[in-house]
Amino acid sequence: MIGWALAGACVVAGMGVLAAVVSPRRARPACVGAATAGIGVAGLVAGVAALSGQVLQARLPRLLPLAGVQLALDPLGGWFVAVTGGVLAAVALYGIGYAGGGHGPSGRGVQAALPVFAVALLLVPAAASASTLLMLWELMAVTSLLLILAEHRARPAVAEAGWWYAALTHVGFVAILLGLVLYAAHAGGDSFAELRAAHLSPALRGVVFVLVLAGFGSKSGLVPLHVWLPRAHAEAPSPVSAMLSAAMVNLGVYGVIRVGFDLLGGGSRWWWLLVLTLGAASALYGILQAAVAADLKRLLAYSTVENMGLVFLGLGAAGVFHTSGAPALAALALAAALLHVLNHAGFKALLFTAAGSVLRATGTRDLDALGGLRSRMPATTALFAVGALGASALPPGNGFVSEWLLLQSLVHALPAGGVVTAVAMPLAVAVVALTAGLAVATFVKALGVGFFARPRSDAAAAARESPPGMLAAMGVLALGCAGLALAPAALGQVLSRAVGTAIHTPANVVGGGVSLHLAGIASTMSPLLTAVALAVAVVASAALIRLVTTRVTRRRAVALWDCGAGPPTPRMQYTATSFAEPLQRVFDDVLAPETDVDVTPHAESAYLVARVAYQARVPDRVEHALYAPVIAAARRVGRLGPVLANGSVHRYLAYGFFGITGLLLILAVTR
Repeated sequence: MIGWALAGACVVAGMGVLAAVVSPRRARPACVGAATAGIGVAGLVAGVAALSGQVLQARLPRLLPLAGVQLALDPLGGWFVAVTGGVLAAVALYGIGYAGGGHGPSGRGVQAALPVFAVALLLVPAAASASTLLMLWELMAVTSLLLILAEHRARPAVAEAGWWYAALTHVGFVAILLGLVLYAAHAGGDSFAELRAAHLSPALRGVVFVLVLAGFGSKSGLVPLHVWLPRAHAEAPSPVSAMLSAAMVNLGVYGVIRVGFDLLGGGSRWWWLLVLTLGAASALYGILQAAVAADLKRLLAYSTVENMGLVFLGLGAAGVFHTSGAPALAALALAAALLHVLNHAGFKALLFTAAGSVLRATGTRDLDALGGLRSRMPATTALFAVGALGASALPPGNGFVSEWLLLQSLVHALPAGGVVTAVAMPLAVAVVALTAGLAVATFVKALGVGFFARPRSDAAAAARESPPGMLAAMGVLALGCAGLALAPAALGQVLSRAVGTAIHTPANVVGGGVSLHLAGIASTMSPLLTAVALAVAVVASAALIRLVTTRVTRRRAVALWDCGAGPPTPRMQYTATSFAEPLQRVFDDVLAPETDVDVTPHAESAYLVARVAYQARVPDRVEHALYAPVIAAARRVGRLGPVLANGSVHRYLAYGFFGITGLLLILAVTR
């Protein structure tokens, strides 16, 4: 079944490309969207089949020179294929409705890239050799770049985002290429079976792991390789943003698990301490930037950095436990990381599609210009609230389940670990707790300022609800989030297979509710019972309030004395910027905000002020510290071009003479 499903996905992708080329402009998004949804359904079928115990092994020698194409799908790859397929199916259906009325790109090139990108996402976890993985990874990178640049003619920021993404994604690709080529050269072959059987020195294994961690981590947005992500995810069309943030970034996680745990066998403890540190830094930095962001899609993009940081924190903890001889804790931490991949995919796809609905209805992503959407777009508001609950890691949201499981693995490590775990794990617990609190503040800001406040612009006041097709797709994602929140133990068996495939040990994460028995401590938590208890509490509170208010004597409404201030206006409300200002002050040393006050006097006298302009922004401090000097140096080198290539034939002949002479000298010395 797996082979048929993946073959069907490839056939449907070809049909989608054909439809993008030959179909008329108005019908093109619907045809391509239907094909992309079909690819997603095929991926979901293949992933579920792999998780149920079926295995795919296929070799296509003629598709690539030398090594050919090798495909295999085990439960670990099946987990990521199933997650990707579900996201693609729902978001592609959303995209059909989103494109109605002329919204979104409909050019042939962009539409043709979408099904190819979708099938590449599905095939990356099915690669069974280094060459196949590299080919599919580059195909995914190139097609995603085309999709990000879809609206580059409309906004200059899109082109800038494309440049950043192209540069960093290919830096990451080069790192993966070097690591896997180095690995394959010493293994005598590039198939995953040959790589598993290879015996490398510890130093070489460490070099390989650091290279692939840099490459795969850049795709997942790990700090400091994250700077492309807030730009690309914010500037891409909203359906593409959802696919990037809920599906593509997960493949970086897959790459680290596949190479670090499966192929290299777990490696050394310092590998995973490095992963844990990068994950913790990414989680904390990402949510701090999200907390102060006023652009709705940029806020969600930085939230992706945070959640990928939490996933890598879980991977790092699992690796530390694995190398410390604690397989049960390693399995638990890895299960938490994989479960958070799934939960994040669900609520982030929902949040980006809801943000796309807001952008489609109002034409702006600026939270300071929104407000009043609760009455104008009630269904979108409710769906965004479901996603925000999951992203805030509050019960009964689905994000709470995986973060709670991650905390359990970290907390229960204390009695079972050595000095390293005694130092690292409490710090990791503190990071998870702090990011959860900041996430609550972030999404209270997004929901309260953007949806529940009074409208602060004419566009927000005139917003209309999304079409039924978009709402239906978002409803499917919301139902998925609710199911993951209320019945996570239903995934116990398939999650155990995925974890066991990665670390080659049985991982039993199954039970009534979610049950842990570690180091003599038993902890049981039933999300369904928690949700029922909360629902009962809400209903009882509402009934009590109604009972009390019905007994209060109703009085005539009259205008109260307001000290002459008049009725409140939208300008008197908290904006996203003012809401985040206290947090910005607390973390001032980390965020390094920039402020500028411009005072313009009257022409008659410098003492008479005509206008005062205040601007505040919070730049990406990592980008400013690490990338700005590199870009400045590259520009200085670029200025040498006109000097070196000034049109002089004599100079060009001299270049050739000295180049050939130098090459001959090198050959003479090395013979």
